[in-house]
Amino acid sequence: MFQKGTHICFESEQISNFNQNRSLAMKKVNGKILVIDDDHDVLHTARIVLKPLFTDITTESNPQQIRYLLNHHQYNVILLDMNYTAGVTSGKEGLSWLSTIMEMVPHQQVVMITAYGDIKLAVEAMKLGAADFVVKPWENEKLQATIMSAFHHSQSRKELADLKKEQQSLKKLVSGTEATIIGNSQPMQELFTVIRKVAATDASVLILGENGTGKELVAQAIHRDSQRSEEAFIKVDLGSITGNLFESELFGHKKGAFTDAHQGKKGRFELAHKGTLFLDEIGNLPTALQAKLLTVIQSREVIRVGENEPVAIDCRIIAATNGNIHQMVLDQEFREDLLYRLNTVELTIPPLRDRVEDIPLLAEHFLSIFAQKYRKPKLKLGDGGVQCLLNYAWPGNVRELQHAMERAVIMVERTTLTADDFLLDQKVKTPFATGALNLDEMEKVAIERAIQKNQGNISKAAKELGLGRTTIYRKLEKYGIRY
Repeated sequence: MFQKGTHICFESEQISNFNQNRSLAMKKVNGKILVIDDDHDVLHTARIVLKPLFTDITTESNPQQIRYLLNHHQYNVILLDMNYTAGVTSGKEGLSWLSTIMEMVPHQQVVMITAYGDIKLAVEAMKLGAADFVVKPWENEKLQATIMSAFHHSQSRKELADLKKEQQSLKKLVSGTEATIIGNSQPMQELFTVIRKVAATDASVLILGENGTGKELVAQAIHRDSQRSEEAFIKVDLGSITGNLFESELFGHKKGAFTDAHQGKKGRFELAHKGTLFLDEIGNLPTALQAKLLTVIQSREVIRVGENEPVAIDCRIIAATNGNIHQMVLDQEFREDLLYRLNTVELTIPPLRDRVEDIPLLAEHFLSIFAQKYRKPKLKLGDGGVQCLLNYAWPGNVRELQHAMERAVIMVERTTLTADDFLLDQKVKTPFATGALNLDEMEKVAIERAIQKNQGNISKAAKELGLGRTTIYRKLEKYGIRY
């Protein structure tokens, strides 16, 4: 330990033994630490104590250099003394420099160095934004633990800041070309209406739909239009997380909780705090893990692996699945109580074959994107190409159409895309493969098909089409459809 103003110092043998012990006990991390104190002995000692833990230790005796240092470097943690003028013990200098640091780098991790008995001063510093404080004379292990804790906190802040930056980019993408939800059909317009209504709330949402229909885009749209839009949108693909990593990934873990836990980590729930957590492929979650997920959603707190203290979380839950989750409940493959927690509002995205009138619009949309991407600005979609797309049932939905358009744009050597440019299995046809392009006729056939599929049950047919009961009865009368 070291106390400012004394002549206590490390013997060379003590320093060597200390460094050797710390090197064996802890792995050095890639971190930049700045120590500011006018006592050169304190700076020397701090360097010795911290060097085994961090790759970069910078020391500075003149606080006037703070602005220059912060303008030219980024530090994970700053260790800042309270007093710099001989005979002054008020701590006002340190508080003033702390304010300067926080003004320049608002989320900077600063640990204050204070003398014994100045705890009230340290508390005042923490109110100004300091992360923690150490008391002189310090214990070496205590100093190391304090700086390491501040370092991990800075890493968590950076991770969250990176996520938010990524989400801002994602928001631009979603509102731009490639990630826009396209559709003028009646089912899509009604879906848009529901999205707008539910986005304004904090209700849990369950999105149902086949693969490739755009479930994640709908989740992003709900988040983008919500009051949480400035916070993180965190996606978890539950189908890809193995059972032994589930709790660590979703709830986080402390350092040393298991073999590979070299440092503590926040789980997805904590990263989504104040934002939105998108649980994709919820139907793939094993029953045993469903119970753990339900507990967290009900209690709104997580317990990191290896810890006992709960951490409060506030995030909106949006889940999605391509499976028949209601049948899974009946088959006891999915917990009914968890389903009730997830589907305060339930949205079903219609497959592309049930909104065929949107195919030309989507095709032109993707053509515009890929023609620009592959530098074929004069490329257009011919009538034969449109008819080919309409004749196909699109089992892969919008995603398959997107890939088909990109492949055609890459391979075509003419300025017009024709049926020959789409490598589609023409055995997979829609009910609209008759050549008729009349939208009313398409809609009539779609309604008849849905009624037939649901054995005359109008309510089920309306739900599958994304129509309200009033709307479907009006259309039945319009098209003279008997049921």
